Amino acid sequence: MVDDNTKDSVWWGDVNNRFDKDKFEVLHKRMLKYFEGKNFWVRDSYACADPKYRINIRVVTETPWSNLFANNLFLRPTQDEIKTFKHDWLILNAPGYKADPTIDGTRQHNFAIIDFTRKMILIGGTAYTGEIKKGIFAVLNYILPHEKKVLSMHCSANIGKAGDTAIFFGLSGTGKTTLSADPNRKLIGDDEHGWSDNGVFNFEGGCYAKCVDLSAEKEPQIFGAIKAGSLLENINFYEGTKTVDYTNIKKTENTRVSYPAHYIDNAVTPQLEIFLKIFSF
Repeated sequence: MVDDNTKDSVWWGDVNNRFDKDKFEVLHKRMLKYFEGKNFWVRDSYACADPKYRINIRVVTETPWSNLFANNLFLRPTQDEIKTFKHDWLILNAPGYKADPTIDGTRQHNFAIIDFTRKMILIGGTAYTGEIKKGIFAVLNYILPHEKKVLSMHCSANIGKAGDTAIFFGLSGTGKTTLSADPNRKLIGDDEHGWSDNGVFNFEGGCYAKCVDLSAEKEPQIFGAIKAGSLLENINFYEGTKTVDYTNIKKTENTRVSYPAHYIDNAVTPQLEIFLKIFSF
């Protein structure tokens, strides 16, 4: 959404589409009306493992599995932190709410819109949980370089035995998650990181791996992370069974699994490396 914060500082175009704040208000009220009388799930979490850049997030979801995704992908407050938790950003996620472009002002029935004034993200008309994490990534892509002088990166990162930090850049599906899960190195994270004067830190508390042709032989760390608490999306089963067929991409090639980072045996906690020795690939 375009507001006083973003009107002159965002590169508006085919990707970043302007959305009027009055339309946002209408859409927000209609989404709240949609939630009335329904069961919904609330998850308090945060992004940025470096406490200096931490933002607290409250995620309200129409479905329990979307809430599980938020638990897997964002960082999880302690029980003591939950008692006094106050969110900086709010996400409303309603896959079943399909926008009416003539009323809501959207281009189509599905949407993901960020309001930097109210610190709110509206997501509707799509069951793809990746919109939840990408919404916060977009927020951090704006806040960290623009306000905090921190480089935000779409990359994976891990640490070697010598204390060296490696970062792996690449488009979605090019192997960042696989490389970061090297059993001989400690995992920082598989997708989104910041690079500050103090070091490299993960934005997230989990991983979101592609599952195309996944097997225990090819990617044992990721395959082993698929257990109770993980969330598989867009997958298909072998006919007549409950066994996942990872070679089947009839729905989409974007088959996914989300899981907490500690499901990888050698993950780092906390997920930052302050002794900065970068080897980029």
